[in-house]
Amino acid sequence: MENQNLTNRQAYELKKEAQRQEQKKLEKKQAVKKWVLWGVGGGLIIALIGSLIWYIATRPPITESDIISKNGFHWHPELTIYVKGVKQEIPENIGIGAVHQPIHTHDDSDQGIVHMEFQGLVLKQNTTLGQFFKNWSKDMRSFGATMKMKVNDQENTEYENYLMQDKDKIELYYE
Repeated sequence: MENQNLTNRQAYELKKEAQRQEQKKLEKKQAVKKWVLWGVGGGLIIALIGSLIWYIATRPPITESDIISKNGFHWHPELTIYVKGVKQEIPENIGIGAVHQPIHTHDDSDQGIVHMEFQGLVLKQNTTLGQFFKNWSKDMRSFGATMKMKVNDQENTEYENYLMQDKDKIELYYE
């Protein structure tokens, strides 16, 4: 009944006041939402920066003796595999696919050429003969029970740990 006794002007003012109150509620809700989004975003950025700092702080240091090159290189050792005296074919495009591995083969793999194309920092662990076999998805010892290795006509027992060099002639013999 109270609303019936209001003039048009009073009803209009009452309606406007209700709209202002609704607008204030909406603005407050939007402000809270904005602060929450900023808080979550800021928290994620702080977590990311903290994770990066933690990673850098806990990463083992790289010693100079572990570095082969700081500017990359392009080397071509040769690998020949013999199983019971029979030369094995090394497939082309080992290490080439969705991810191009620094140690790989091309269409000259029938000549035993292994391509080592590194950019930037190169560590010893990246240039091992074992890394080539890993890129090939082969176990180096899967060709036979007894294995002998020669590097540049000298017997070598480093096997998977051998650090390949440019123009090396690596021969693996399996019985």
